[in-house]
Amino acid sequence: LRTLTIIDWALKAINTERERAGEEPIRLETLPMNDPKTFKLLQSCQTTAVFQLESRGMKDLIGKLRPDSFDEIVALVALFRPGPLDSGMVETYYECKHGRKTVRYPHPMVEHILKPTYGVILYQEQVMQIAQELAGYTLGAADLLRRAMGKKKPEEMAKQREIFVSGATERGVAEATATRIFDLMEKFACYGFNKSHSAAYAVLSYQTAYLKAHFPAAFMAAVMSADLDNTDRLVTLKDDCRKQGLRLLAPSVNGSEYAFSVADDQTILYGLGALKGVGRSVVDAIVAEREASGPYTNLTEFCRRVGHDKINRR
Repeated sequence: LRTLTIIDWALKAINTERERAGEEPIRLETLPMNDPKTFKLLQSCQTTAVFQLESRGMKDLIGKLRPDSFDEIVALVALFRPGPLDSGMVETYYECKHGRKTVRYPHPMVEHILKPTYGVILYQEQVMQIAQELAGYTLGAADLLRRAMGKKKPEEMAKQREIFVSGATERGVAEATATRIFDLMEKFACYGFNKSHSAAYAVLSYQTAYLKAHFPAAFMAAVMSADLDNTDRLVTLKDDCRKQGLRLLAPSVNGSEYAFSVADDQTILYGLGALKGVGRSVVDAIVAEREASGPYTNLTEFCRRVGHDKINRR
């Protein structure tokens, strides 16, 4: 929800400026999902404030994987979890992607299922598809297999193994191969992630990366506004602004709003609400008086115009 708020604030700032310039508004549902500038930002690991992709460990994985499609952002979200990281499958994934390791498939019948993930069983949906294609499971039965693998009940797994091996041998798969594939599925099912869940996260990852790549000032102003009370976080975001070449202007009673705002496409105005001891009602009074009677010229005039009922020594 916090990320959705940030996207909403950023879009409002962007589209207000675009409307003034007579340009079409930016709409999330029409964003190109293969934008080169967005993937350049991702591949350079400049993912601070990008949903799900900003931790140090994730940046390290992005640097090794170098995602170049939306599907690989989906994979990133699924891969960056303790199970896959500890199992060695993450390394297999990116080594195969870059051609440093040969992609191996457990059987030709499942190649088309595992091709997008370089032979690695990454998603729960792949487990279901393998059962369906290789052993003749219905989708309903395949979902029961997925659940059984998740719960790891020995008696249920023994029953499923029998059904799977029997179905696969009926379709011409050698019994030893069918057993090996079931073992493989059972192992990877412990780490398998729901692809539709991962894809929903990846959509937000892509959208936030797109906004950061194309409208860095508006996006970072929205991110910083969402963390007004978190000084440590603001320091991190301020450093990231500098890395992007953005200017961050000091707070000003004549320019700043309560939240961080955009002066131009390379400049952010510090929000008065981020100052310790300055509450919302004080800032609202300062901004309202400024809009009604123009800029403040000196400290005495500022104190007189805003009034001692609104401001004090602090």
